[in-house]
Amino acid sequence: MDKVVNSKRSRTKSAGSSLVNRPSRAEAEAAVRTLIRWAGDDPDREGLRATPMRVVRAYEEWFAGYNDDPREYLKRTFEETGGYDEVVVLRDIRFESHCEHHIAPIIGRVHVGYLPRNRVVGISKLARLVEVYARRLQIQEKMTAEIAACLDAVLKPHGVAVVTEATHQCMTTRGVHKTGVTMVTSRMLGVFRDHAETRQEFLSAIGMRGAIHVANGSA
Repeated sequence: MDKVVNSKRSRTKSAGSSLVNRPSRAEAEAAVRTLIRWAGDDPDREGLRATPMRVVRAYEEWFAGYNDDPREYLKRTFEETGGYDEVVVLRDIRFESHCEHHIAPIIGRVHVGYLPRNRVVGISKLARLVEVYARRLQIQEKMTAEIAACLDAVLKPHGVAVVTEATHQCMTTRGVHKTGVTMVTSRMLGVFRDHAETRQEFLSAIGMRGAIHVANGSA
């Protein structure tokens, strides 16, 4: 998938895999000028003249996840594990995303765990996996589920566990204006869903022992 280049239109896949017609850069910058006017300011004044260009560049960085296939990061695996058959955990993967309802920042961290079957993946690839999904318009619940589903589908481990903790600026800077609130979501698959001991091992490793329970087959 190609990024937006100069004034040309491009087509890319959205998070739902449907083709989306991207506007040109000039059209995107014009939209920012409209929003500046809507806010009550003059986009032609000195301090705002280059703002549309900067915003479009920022969008290219913030939403770069639409240009990547997260499965590609998991394709290179290692089978020489010395017989290792315990849980692998990478915790505190910091991420920055944007709420799809208000395009406001979501800032937090993701903890990922899996129980290998025959192969493992480089730990940097787990961080890349989180980054791809985070750099899209998201809701936290969906992002948590997407990370777990991708890891499960590509590596086919005995199980996958993902816990996400984040603060949402759409809640802290507008609306109810509640600061200091953290949202926690989880997705447990395979042995992490079916076996309480394995789930608790993961939760203990990320410092959340006993904090998350799976009931009636759902996480």
